[in-house]
Amino acid sequence: MSNQDQHTPVSLRGLNADDPHMQPAARRPRIVEGWIGFLFLLGIALLVLFAVAFVMNLAPWTLGATLGGGAVSLGAGLIAWGKYLMPRGPFVEERHPLANSDEDRDAFAAAIVERGGGIIQRRKFLGGLLGTGMGVFGVVSLFPLVRSLGPMPKGTLFHTDWTSGSYLVDITGRRVNVTDLAIGSITTVYPEGFENTDNGQAVDQTVLIRISNESFTTMKGRETWAPQGYVAYSKLCTHLGCPVGLYEQQLQLLVCPCHQSMFNVANGAIPNFGPAPRPLPQLPLMVDSNGYLQSQSDYKEPVGPGFWERS
Repeated sequence: MSNQDQHTPVSLRGLNADDPHMQPAARRPRIVEGWIGFLFLLGIALLVLFAVAFVMNLAPWTLGATLGGGAVSLGAGLIAWGKYLMPRGPFVEERHPLANSDEDRDAFAAAIVERGGGIIQRRKFLGGLLGTGMGVFGVVSLFPLVRSLGPMPKGTLFHTDWTSGSYLVDITGRRVNVTDLAIGSITTVYPEGFENTDNGQAVDQTVLIRISNESFTTMKGRETWAPQGYVAYSKLCTHLGCPVGLYEQQLQLLVCPCHQSMFNVANGAIPNFGPAPRPLPQLPLMVDSNGYLQSQSDYKEPVGPGFWERS
């Protein structure tokens, strides 16, 4: 190591635009800072376009181009900042004495006064752009995660597509008449128009059973819910949501095939056996002037298992 290198002050390397160790581009910092600012602004704009394209569900190549272009622009700006605007070596320091001389300290202070103010002010602007770009990138990167969770449940956790006056139809869409089922028969029904709803065949599934020819009451307060011997319950087991599709006529029990929970259809589908924690929700029925079965309203409680589960 030469004596000249041994006595070169550390503080002046990287701050002097005439330093031979600096990149040629770094000798024109305003131009470099302008290009870096442009890259940051371009990256932010592309990321915002990605967010708009994602919300509008545009073509995949548009999503890839905007997200990739935004990330590349931010990365290129950050790399250029580190390469052209940060002090560069090699840096050497005299070993003895450890303290800088008065001349070195005066030279460092003069360099800071001459260039430091401009550096700090301009780099604050670039730092703000970089922070904004990284913030936008962090936000838009959550968009795919949120979309992958599916649509918001809204009121579907508490309500089905059954409404007051909904006609009971079979899987083919044919309305069910009171003359269709014999005593002891069971079928799965849906609200008319179910194929055009968001819930479709999921939470709307209902088992319709004809227990007798006479109207009866399953529980107090449900005196009009089972006209002409017809009773309807949600088909979703309150244990794990399996389809309750087996019916034992003599015992009047609905049976879940998954874990053998049994529900007495004559007394409100209270579970007699198995892990089901609560009765199957009952759908209140009525008959129109032509003998077709309709629902009086939606279920009075949420169907199936879930966070509403209670003992």
